[in-house]
Order: sequence, then structure tokens, then C-alpha cells
Amino acid sequence: MEERYQNNVAVQVPRVLLPKKGTNYHKWAVVACDQFTSQPEYWEEAKRIVGKAPSTLELILPEAYLEKPGEKERIASIKASMRAYLDEGILEEKPQGFVLVTRTVEGNTRTGLVMALDLEAYDYQKGSTTPIRATEGTIVSRIPPRLKIREGAPIELPHILVLIDDPDRTVIEPLTLKKAKLHKLYDTDLMLDGGHITGHLVDAEDDILGVLSALEQLQDAEKFRAKYGDHAPLLFAMGDGNHSFATAKAYWEKVKATLPESEHADHPARFALVEVENVHDEGIVFEPIHRVVFGVSGNRAIETLLRHFKGQNGCARVELGRMPCAQSGDTHILPFLTGEVEGAFIVSCPKTQLAVGTLQAAIDALLQEVAGTEVDYIHGAEVVKELSKKGGAIGFLLPAMKKSEFFPTVVYDGALPRKTFSMGEANEKRYYMECRRIEKKK
Repeated sequence: MEERYQNNVAVQVPRVLLPKKGTNYHKWAVVACDQFTSQPEYWEEAKRIVGKAPSTLELILPEAYLEKPGEKERIASIKASMRAYLDEGILEEKPQGFVLVTRTVEGNTRTGLVMALDLEAYDYQKGSTTPIRATEGTIVSRIPPRLKIREGAPIELPHILVLIDDPDRTVIEPLTLKKAKLHKLYDTDLMLDGGHITGHLVDAEDDILGVLSALEQLQDAEKFRAKYGDHAPLLFAMGDGNHSFATAKAYWEKVKATLPESEHADHPARFALVEVENVHDEGIVFEPIHRVVFGVSGNRAIETLLRHFKGQNGCARVELGRMPCAQSGDTHILPFLTGEVEGAFIVSCPKTQLAVGTLQAAIDALLQEVAGTEVDYIHGAEVVKELSKKGGAIGFLLPAMKKSEFFPTVVYDGALPRKTFSMGEANEKRYYMECRRIEKKK
């Protein structure tokens, strides 16, 4: 870490790279690569908008093209563009500091702080007690394809959103009161319904130390135990981009193995650039992710799932008729739809904090037991209803996870069930803007 801001909260105060003055930021910023994966036409339209202008589109591999023909050539082009942007002065290094980001989209405004996090303080394994943790199960097989892009790349671009539990608004929000006095780095509309974004440099020593001090208070072991019981403090929880952060960790482990120990502390690959947001920010919206299981009749699905609910939790029953979902508490109510009936599973004494965890465990067991079944994860309730009533399927409608449940569930259960929630729709995800060096300057 740079000597000036050593700390015990796993934060590096970065020197971000941004495009030189006069760059068209509307064309520069594109949405996270893991969005619109089934819609290559979205990325073709982005390419049309960008034209020949400098753009992060040239520095990323949209996952719509991941493991597809031409991938090797695309990755080579990405790394060549990164070096060209550095060599030709398209990217310029800013003074050491955080970036205060204000994003308005779909009528919501949220605020974040771009910083670098220490990968040594992160472990994505279930049951981890590190200050930085994954919030859902990490699928290790998803790391190698992404590692190909990071290996040998001179810079990184984050679409990672990390959440902190700061109900008193002590870390990020005090900076918003000073925004008018901060140096504005960018101010632009984002392409393809991405809304508007501004970025301000936070480089004053007092402001930086204020952020680090507030994070230290959030990590205070005694205060954390008073809130959550005898658990190791969780400071940073992955909100979006868990597999990208895991890939950065995997890359650092490879780099570290080639270095003498004396070079471990300050190597740039040890850190990953992220945007940190407060889960209590009113502009953050958790969207539900529903489920539809295909390839099984409604009656067989109900019978099989009921058996697994009982086996996994001890007590469960089925009631027919429309019922609201009970997301948490001592009883989980899980509404379902088939081509024939509507009803709900009533699960007493559930083993997990959230209804979605109870449901996912039973679905996973059904998929193992009944050949030819598969599950899809759906955003819209109307789509679930339409798919479920065609027959040969069972659909589940889940409410949005309460933001107040996010940190307690990660602390107590170790990780959320996969596909528990989404931080907004695809166009609300993070757009690439800031970059950072991950190889040492020669």
C-alpha cells in the first residue's frame, strides 16, 4: 500500500486512470460485460455508437462473446488496445484519491466511492471470516475464462459493486455535502438508457482519512459483536461482480507465486478497483429473481419438492390457492404456479434465513433426482406466469429481498443462495469508467 495511507481496513487509495480531456465520455463508458449475454445485438449497437472513438468497449470482452469463435483474437485485441491507450496518452493518471460517483437511472440516484481493495483480505470460500467476502456461491469454473483476459493485461476496469453496512451514513455520505468543492472528473449521459453519471476526485488528506477512519469504526470487532453476536467482522460484501473479484484474486495468487516476499505488499495486482456503495442508500434497489423449473409435470414437481422440503427442514405441507410469499422468519411460504393449480409450500422451522434458500435447496435436489429437468432464473413476474401455465413446468414468485436482510444473512449463513437478488435491471448496472494499472511500471 502507498505509505501515505496505510490502514487496517484492506483499502488502497488508488491513482485511477481516466481518458484525456476532450474524450467523448458518452462513447467511452459501456455497461458491465456480464449484461445482455443473450443479446449480441445490444453490443453491436454499442459498437455502432462508439465508432472509432476511444472506448472501454475496446478494453473488455462482453460475455455474449465469451468462449465463442474469435475469442482468442478478441482478447489479444483488448490487451493491444490497453497498451495503445497508455502509450498514446489516451489514458491519464489522476492524483491519488477516491472517486465519488453519482449515478441517476430509472428515477433513482445512488452514490458510490471508487477505491481499491486488498485481495489478501478476501476469501470466496463458504464460511470465510475475512473482512471482504463473497455473497453468493462462487462457481470456480467461471474463473479460468475470465483469467485469460486479466493475465498479461496492463490495466483493469471494474464493474464490481461492493456493499457496506453503514446505517448512520458515515463513510460516503459526508463527501456528498462537499461535492461542489471537489474537482469534477466527468459528467455525462450514458449510452443505451444507462442514465447519467458524474465523478468527483476525493484527494484531500482530511477527506481520505475521514473515510478510512469511518471504515475502521464499521469494522470494530466489539461493535460488530454487539450487532451480530460472536462473528468475525464483515466490512465489504460483494454486491455485483463477484466472479470478477474472484478472478482478480486468482490472478494475484499467480503473480504472487513469482515474486519475492519483499514485493508482495505493494504490487498493484494485489489490489482490485471497485465501487463501494452503502446498502442503506435509497437509490439502491434490490430486484427479485424468480424461478421456473422445466421438464417435469406440475403434480410430480409438487410431490417431489414437498418430499425434499420435509427432508431438508423437518416439516412442510402444501396448501392450494393464491398466497403471499413469506420471505423470512420461522415459517417460509413459497407460492407456486403450474398449468393446473396455484398454491404454496408452507415450510416450518426452515434451516436457512431466507425463503429463497429453502426453495433453492429443494430445487437443486429435484434437478438431481428427475432427469431432463432444468431451472431458469426470471426477472419478470408476468413471464413466470406465462411459462408456468404452458404445462410441464412449475414456477415460483419471490419478493425482493429486503436490504436489511442482506448483511445478517451473509454473516449468519455464510453466503446468499445463488440468484437471490439483482441490484437493478441490466441498464442500471455499473458502466466502465475508471481504470487502474495492475502491472508495475517499467
